[in-house]
Amino acid sequence: MNEYVICIDNKSNPASLILFNVYRNLRDADAEAHNMIRVIDEDISEREGYLYPASMFVPIELPKSAERALVSVQGN
Repeated sequence: MNEYVICIDNKSNPASLILFNVYRNLRDADAEAHNMIRVIDEDISEREGYLYPASMFVPIELPKSAERALVSVQGN
């Protein structure tokens, strides 16, 4: 399924990111090469997500039931 991250630093984007909230990480090799990650933030209507510094997040593993619930809310 998808990979998820938790926001551990939202100081530069408090309107877009909620501290300790779970976000979907969209794989982006170009972004990763620049220590960035692409996530679907609070503006879930933007399906391509937004780029943020990877240091603002910590990757997590969710139980499959939690992943299914998040995908059903956020879409594919």
